[in-house]
Amino acid sequence: MARVIVLAGPSGAGKSRLAERLGLPILRLDDFYKDGDDPTLPRIGDGPNHGLVDWDHPDSWLPADAVRTLAELCADGRADVPVYDIPSNGRVGHRLLDLGGSELVVAEGIFAADIVADCREAGILAGAYCVTQAPVVTFWRRLVRDLREHRKPPLVLVRRGWALMRGQGAVVSAAEAKGCTVVSPHEGFARITGLRG
Repeated sequence: MARVIVLAGPSGAGKSRLAERLGLPILRLDDFYKDGDDPTLPRIGDGPNHGLVDWDHPDSWLPADAVRTLAELCADGRADVPVYDIPSNGRVGHRLLDLGGSELVVAEGIFAADIVADCREAGILAGAYCVTQAPVVTFWRRLVRDLREHRKPPLVLVRRGWALMRGQGAVVSAAEAKGCTVVSPHEGFARITGLRG
């Protein structure tokens, strides 16, 4: 039976890059966002982005679906997973994720800390980490990535990024409270490589 390595942390902190460096199968939790026309999506209540969908709120995704998929992956070694396109605000298909015999699978995303307790209770948790860097570094990396991928209009991205930078400390503290060990990308790589050994 396989086990899960959870990679949480602020958007732009280096979770995806670390996951790729590890060379393990990856379940991208961003693929479990709700579709953009879902009436249950939370909205930003104030500020310059008032009324827009709050994609940084935990009610914008489906954690139970993610945990069920991880349990299936760990038990069967494969699962059908959704493919979400952020610019399209919705799922655009699905794919088969096959662990290929790997005993570890990485689950990464900004809400990953929310599934640590459920994975532990299900007996499939190998480790949980919150990846973080200096807020200004995270802000810049996130902005460059989001502009390159045309995720949202540039002004929205800058305003969102500024708000996220100010709130980064709270995100890291919350992830730690939910069972994640706070690490830099380099520390995370070393610790997880040790788990593989």
